[in-house]
Formats: sequence, structure tokens, C-alpha cells
Amino acid sequence: MTTIAKITLLFVVFVDLIGQGLVFPIINSLIMEQDSGFLPAATKTGMRHFYYGLVIGCFFLSWFLGVVYVSKVSDSIGRKNALLICLGGALLGYAITIVSLYLDSLLLLILGRSVTGFTAGNQPIAQAAMIDGSTDKADRDRNMGYIVTGVSFGLVGGPIIGAVLSDAALLGSFATFKTPFYGAFVLVLIAIFLVFTFFQDARTERAPFVFRPRDITDSLIAVGQHPMVLRILPVYIFFMIANVTFYVFVDNFLTSAFGYGVIGGSMAMVVIGVALAFSSTFLVKPAQERFSKFSIIRASLAVMVLSGIAFAFSPSGIFSYVPVFFFYFLFGVAYPTLLGLFSSSVSEADQGWVMGVTTAVFCLAGGVMSLIGGGLMSVDIRMPYYIVIVTAVLGLFGMYRSWRGKEVRALLA
Repeated sequence: MTTIAKITLLFVVFVDLIGQGLVFPIINSLIMEQDSGFLPAATKTGMRHFYYGLVIGCFFLSWFLGVVYVSKVSDSIGRKNALLICLGGALLGYAITIVSLYLDSLLLLILGRSVTGFTAGNQPIAQAAMIDGSTDKADRDRNMGYIVTGVSFGLVGGPIIGAVLSDAALLGSFATFKTPFYGAFVLVLIAIFLVFTFFQDARTERAPFVFRPRDITDSLIAVGQHPMVLRILPVYIFFMIANVTFYVFVDNFLTSAFGYGVIGGSMAMVVIGVALAFSSTFLVKPAQERFSKFSIIRASLAVMVLSGIAFAFSPSGIFSYVPVFFFYFLFGVAYPTLLGLFSSSVSEADQGWVMGVTTAVFCLAGGVMSLIGGGLMSVDIRMPYYIVIVTAVLGLFGMYRSWRGKEVRALLA
């Protein structure tokens, strides 16, 4: 795979993740701040928490529904065509979102985020494309780290773009909550141009595509036919529940606990992105050469527990950024390590499927926990972080309970 093709895939993932790093702080401010004007001023705080969880939850659940078909389509029509379909959906989703802000329509905002979510399958396709173009296992793991780097820069770039383009002190009357979405719209157009011009499929084999509604469940049920995937998956599920719950409610927690708005929430996203960018870019290979995969994943889950406690009981907003950093600093090494485990556990023909399963689990966890967490925060704003702590502990327990036997140990070495 050429360097420009890799850069194109990283930019696609970057644009894909802007939809989270840019959108989450703005949606949080739109819904949680009374003076935003998006919701009636009399809307109670508990309902605002619920609406926030609903908007984010619909995005993740739509992503869950779409990623199953998008991953399957990418094995049938090629990675390039599938990427272009996803990017086209992102354009439509941003357009609907912009309209929702002009009309102050919660329903249109949910629709726009749902459309974007349904076609937000770029990351697993890019992962599969990187695997297609890898020369060996070491190159594959390094390329998985590059994907996380693209994710990281999206998480950094998104909040920076959102903060700058919505800051009246910098842009005057041009700075509104709508302006960042226009910026994201343009970046998606650039990504479409790059994919169309510079990316070519490394994998030429094609599987026939047949649309079946039950594919939504079949792709997950098929896990039962892959014993090694089935052994890895429970720990990955707990790992992802802890991750997405921590991530989704960072802005909401900072706003509720310390009165932070777009700038404060965006700074949290920047901290997450910087931690991920550094560790996933520079530490994946050295860490895997020095430590076993088991040790890397175990260390990340342990830090999740400690970071969840420190964040939930942080005495100040500034101090809360410290556990955020360490949570995602370790995550940036552990996540590509886990993806490498899944990749090693299946044949070349199933790479697209297994990457789709990992993303589907992430999306389903994000959707369910967003809906649940939004309601729980109306009771106690620390509740989502209690979930982070418990699920990370369960992940550690699962490692010692189910990751036994020579075959699993061989993958974890």
C-alpha cells in the first residue's frame, strides 16, 4: 500500500471521528445550557440529561445497524466504493443537522445524527483496508496503530474546529453553533476527493452481497462459529463499555459538575486526542515488543478503574483532565492490541467481518450506555462512572477467567 493511500485512509478516519470530537461538546452545550435557545428555557435538568443521552444514543445505535451492512458491502463491492458510500451519508447527515439548528428542532437533530451514524462505517473499512495492504503481523499491528492515530487526530481536530468556529471572539458574527458543521461538511468533501483519486483496493477478491434483515444479528451470532473470537469477545465488551461510557459523558459531567461549556468540553476531547495520538503512534510497537499482549490489556483495564474513580471524585475541573489523559494514554496501546488479537484469530477472508463485529460491539455499547446513562445522570451525575469502574473490573476478571489454554496464550504472547 502506498504512503498516499495510507494518508487517505487516515484522513477518512480523521473526518469520521470529527463527527464525535466536534459534535459532542456542541450538542452538550445546545441541550444542557439554558441560554443556547435550542430547547425551551423551562426544560428541567433531568430532561436535558435524557435528551443528551437520546441524541448520542441514536447516533451509536444507528451506527450499530449500519456497520453490519457497510462491512459486508465492503467485502462485496470493495473498500473504495464502500468508503465513498459512507462519506456520502456523512454529507447528508451534516446537512440535516445544520437544518435542525436553524429550526431548533430536536427531532431533526436526532435524524441528522442517525443518518450520520448509519453510514459511519469508515473506521472498520479503513481497518480492513489497512489489513489488506499489510505485509506481515508486525506491519498489521503498526497499521492498526495508525488507524488509532487517525482516530486521535479526529478527536483532537474536532473539538479544536468546533471551539474555533463557534468562538465569537475569533470569528465575530460568523461564529455560531452551525459554523463547525459547515466546516465538517467541507472536510467530508475533501475526503471524498482523496478516496476517489488516491485510494485503490489491495484486495481484489469479491463476495456476492445479499441483503438480509437478519444480517444485523447473524454477524454477531456468527461469533459462535469462531471459538477464538468468542474467547476474546467478553473482555472486549467490558473494555468497550468502560471506554464509551467514560467518553460519552465527559462533556456532560464537566458541565454539570463544574459549569463547563463548549471550551471546557472541547479541552477534554483535546486531552483524549493527544493521549491517544501519542501512545497509539509511538508506543504500540515498543510496548508489544517489551510486554505481552495480556500485560498491556490488563494494565489498561486497571488504569480504567483508577481513572474512573479519580474522575468521578475530582475536586476540580482542571484536576479531572489528569485521569482523562491516563485513561486514554493506556487505551491507545491496548485498543490496537485487541484489534490485532481479533485479526489473528480469523482467516484473511473474514477480516472485514471481524472488524465489523468489533465496531458493532463498540456502537451497541455506546448506544445502550448513552440511553441508560442519560437517565442515570438525572439521579446522580457520577453514575456513568460507577459503570466504568465496575465494567473495567469485570474485564480484568474475564481475562483471568476465560483467557486460558494454549491457543489463547499463543495469541497473547
